[in-house]
Formats: sequence, C-alpha cells, structure tokens
Amino acid sequence: MKLAIVSDIHGNLAALEAVAGDLRRQGVDQTVNLGDSVSGPLLPLETAQFLMAAGWLSLAGNHERQILTQGPQRRSASDEYAHSQLTSREFDWLRSLSPCVRLSPDVLLCHGTPGSDVEYLLDSVSHGAIHAASAEEILARIGVESASLIACGHSHIARSVRSRTSQFLVNPGSVGYPAYEDVHPAPHIVETGSPDARYAIVESSGEEWNVSLRSVPYDFKSMARLARARGRPEWEHALLTGYMP
Repeated sequence: MKLAIVSDIHGNLAALEAVAGDLRRQGVDQTVNLGDSVSGPLLPLETAQFLMAAGWLSLAGNHERQILTQGPQRRSASDEYAHSQLTSREFDWLRSLSPCVRLSPDVLLCHGTPGSDVEYLLDSVSHGAIHAASAEEILARIGVESASLIACGHSHIARSVRSRTSQFLVNPGSVGYPAYEDVHPAPHIVETGSPDARYAIVESSGEEWNVSLRSVPYDFKSMARLARARGRPEWEHALLTGYMP
C-alpha cells in the first residue's frame, strides 16, 4: 500500500490543487483527507466541491463538527464564513463524514486522536506554545489502539514518530493554513515557519512503514490577498510567512 495523507486544508484551494498535482506524480494507491477541510475565509465551497469530485476518503475534523452543530453565535468567524458559503449538497457531504476511520486492520485514520477531534496526538501545549509530546503522553492518547499505522492531523505540524509500542504515527501537517492561534487545551499559537503546503506519503514494506513528509510550493500570495480582502489580516500574515502576526 502506498498512501497519500492530507489534512487541514481550511478552504485553501490553491494549496490543495498544488498538493493534488504533486501526489499524482507519486503513484499512490489511495489518498485520504483527515479533515478540517473548509473552515476559513478563503474558498470553502470550491474546496468542498474539489474533494467531493476527487472521491478521496475524507474525515470530519473538529471544524466540520462545529460548522454542523454550533449556532451562528457560537461559530468562529472562519466557521461562520464557511457555513455561509456551502449549499445543501455540501452540508450533506459533511454530515456523511466520520472523525475516525479504520482503513484496514493495520491502519487507523483520525483527525485528532482515536478518542477526540480536538486533542493533539503528537504535540502538547505549555507556556502558550506547542511542542513535541512525550512518549508517555502519546501512549496515553493512543490507549488500547493496536493499529501499526495511525495517521492524525489537527495540529498542522508535520511529524513522524515511532511509539514505544513500535507503532508508526504520522501527522502530514497542514495543506492550507501554516499558522494559527487556539484556546484548547490552553491558549497557544502554532507556527510552521513556512507558507508551503504539506502532506505525507506512507508506504508499507513488510511490517515496516516508510514515511515521506512533503512540502509543496504554491501561489500562496493569491490566497493571502484573498484573506486580506475578506478582512482577515491574521490569515494574510500566516499564509505569507508561516507565522502569526
């Protein structure tokens, strides 16, 4: 199996198209999307339509859940904009997605962790910043899950980790949003330091997995201009630099 893993597109169609073009040259057997696909001030409708047409296995991230279940007074600006742009067809598609999918006996896909769509698997938060989680923290979040490969997203930080139980844990990073601010589990910022789009390729070789974390350049300035036109300067800065302002 040669699997392409994308995650956290956040309505960035230009980045998604660049990643799709790159992965077509890699000869993958299947592409999966770990969620948070449309939330943001960019092109949520067009991104949803692209993913629906592509036929990739897509998961629901926490933002899909929030778009579907939270009222307008609770939705963030990014979720509210995405909600305002989607039609009934895209909402039906979002409702069909799950936050966790077992692709095979050896492969588990999740947005955050096997048990939560808002918890980081490979990262932890302290002093307002994100950092690599300890081996003990990772084992606690895996729980009883025994899949040899667990793919997760949510943190936007590309990482490949082999757990103490010899499980391969992969976060492909974010296709479309390289820096952000969050309040869960405590206020913190995430910065990748690069505007490029990220995804991963994993390939089985016997009982092992070969992991390639890929960085793809794209026309990020056009998406930054769109964020500015939507009145979101923090998105503009993040898209241009990979850092928060």
